[in-house]
Amino acid sequence: MSEGKPKALVVGVGAKRGLGAALCRRFAHEGHHVIAVGRTPGRLDSLVAAITAEGGSAEAIAADATSETDVIALFDKAMVDTAGAPLDLVVFNAGINKAQDFRTLAAEDFEKFWRIGCFAGFLVGREAARRLVPQGHGTIIFTGASGSLRGRPKFAAFAAAKSALRTVAQAMAREFGPAGLHVAHVIIDGGIDGEWLKGAFPQMHDDKGSDGLLDPDALADTYWQIHRQHKSAWTHELDLRPYKEGF
Repeated sequence: MSEGKPKALVVGVGAKRGLGAALCRRFAHEGHHVIAVGRTPGRLDSLVAAITAEGGSAEAIAADATSETDVIALFDKAMVDTAGAPLDLVVFNAGINKAQDFRTLAAEDFEKFWRIGCFAGFLVGREAARRLVPQGHGTIIFTGASGSLRGRPKFAAFAAAKSALRTVAQAMAREFGPAGLHVAHVIIDGGIDGEWLKGAFPQMHDDKGSDGLLDPDALADTYWQIHRQHKSAWTHELDLRPYKEGF
């Protein structure tokens, strides 16, 4: 049951073993009613069923985070009062990553990376700020990557989107911190040990092994810790990597 529970909205939920799903499970375990948002209804429904089977509270909403109409409707639904319980935690976790030769990188592909990795983050961040500032508290967390800080060969589009998202998060933190919103940016410096990496970069998954990859549940622990920080000692940015990862 969701009555009386604070709400957490996670945008960018995909594979069962992935960061988005891990965040949903962790927030539900901590007593939040979780709204899981992604593009694939089947995956979302499966995750919600697993959470509710374990006694948690969750619902699924299929939406396109690059659509302003979809994002506004998403927050309209999330803000519907449930026995006085507020929306107090929002995570933007959507993204796209693929190695592409810069010389053959199509303009539409570059724009697609930006729309999913940055523009969608702007839409989610803007609506979160619009809804949370009046209540005077809440946490907004953006998922970043190594590409947020530097570009690598064949990953120009990814780095451009992620570095732009980082700047959006910085601007929001400075504007809305004094209004009571904790805005944080988490740099995931390494591969996540999940279904997506195994499918997209199988050789990397095999070469790194479990000790060289980030565990999604361990990442979710840190996101929860950020949400629980006292306002006298907020983190804006931190980076997470496996103990074997060079940096």
